Amino acid sequence: MLRIIIIVCIVSSSFGQTKYQRDFDQYWKTVDQYFGYFDTQKIDWNKVRRMYQPSVDTIQNDDDFIRLLEMTNNELYNGHVGLNTNLISSSRMLPTGTDLWVSYENDHFIIKAIRDGFPAQASGLKLGMRITGYHGISIKEAIKVYLPKSVDKHTNEMYEYAANLLIAGTHNTKRIINVNGSLTFSPEKVKNTQGIHLVEGKIIEGNIGYIRINNSLGINETIIAFDKVMNNLRNTTGIILDLRDTPSGGNTSVARAIMGRFITEETPYQRHSFPYEQKLYDVKRNTIELVAPRGENYYKPLVVLCGRWTGSMGEGITIGLDGMNRAEVVGTDMADLLGAIYNYTLPETQIGFQIPVEKLFHISGQPRENFIPKHYILDTQDQLQKAIDIIKESL
Repeated sequence: MLRIIIIVCIVSSSFGQTKYQRDFDQYWKTVDQYFGYFDTQKIDWNKVRRMYQPSVDTIQNDDDFIRLLEMTNNELYNGHVGLNTNLISSSRMLPTGTDLWVSYENDHFIIKAIRDGFPAQASGLKLGMRITGYHGISIKEAIKVYLPKSVDKHTNEMYEYAANLLIAGTHNTKRIINVNGSLTFSPEKVKNTQGIHLVEGKIIEGNIGYIRINNSLGINETIIAFDKVMNNLRNTTGIILDLRDTPSGGNTSVARAIMGRFITEETPYQRHSFPYEQKLYDVKRNTIELVAPRGENYYKPLVVLCGRWTGSMGEGITIGLDGMNRAEVVGTDMADLLGAIYNYTLPETQIGFQIPVEKLFHISGQPRENFIPKHYILDTQDQLQKAIDIIKESL
């Protein structure tokens, strides 16, 4: 979920400082005050400044400053931390720019998710394969550039962040992925077959409605497209809402519009907390967000499909419908994107960056990033079949 805020900064020209030193100071202070997850990410932000300040002092151009900010962002190791600009050498975004997801298990990097319709799937990569290298370099060696430098010991979450950022590739290179010690795959050689419509709907076996959101939760026209599909599926025996390709998240207007079609009364769907208010003013602030009924209510069974490319607002819809006891959820861990992001702009270089400021929770109080579906299934086809079975059994 994205919040856009405007900051007016009056910056005096400190004698002897470059614009990069002043902007890095502004960046560091903004993260220090407003980043909502220092307690879970367990990063010593003061140490980060001490480590990177000597490099800032030598920077002479914007490109080098962008590279340094990217390295500093990696210290926070989450896909919701990023810049609004990039270089051709920059990594693709997590999870939007990826089509593979690996987990770190027993000292190995295992493929746990493959994005439907994207190059990695068609190239022959399979669930369960062990990734051993990237461009012929051992994966444990290759990920070091993306691992946080400010910690004494790396966690599984840090290893997974670094590995997935590595495998996402950069904008100016082709990926060469080494698997099981000997096999090599080049996913970019295969055509992308991602859907082009905002929302797709159809009727599948058993008169069950199937709705797929094609990474369009941030486009307000999705509301109209969703309503049109819903109206065509009003006489089905149940609906499967597929959120497995929503990695870029979206906005609450679209999310509440979708959820509002499945409820009959105003209902809480998500909790928020604002750590910066307690940090700055010693005042706790927590809120509960509501969703209201909208349009013709669909009261029959509902199943949500989610996975590693269910991101941000897609995660919010999933936990929302689950928390309202309105849907069964089938799939895997989601993108685990932290909180609601705010956008900031550095005053002199005009480089924008985003960080998670508000913490987000399931209505039960569980952190959104820790949500696990009731029906945990890895394979995408098995997920769909399970959703069909749940609706048939409910009848």
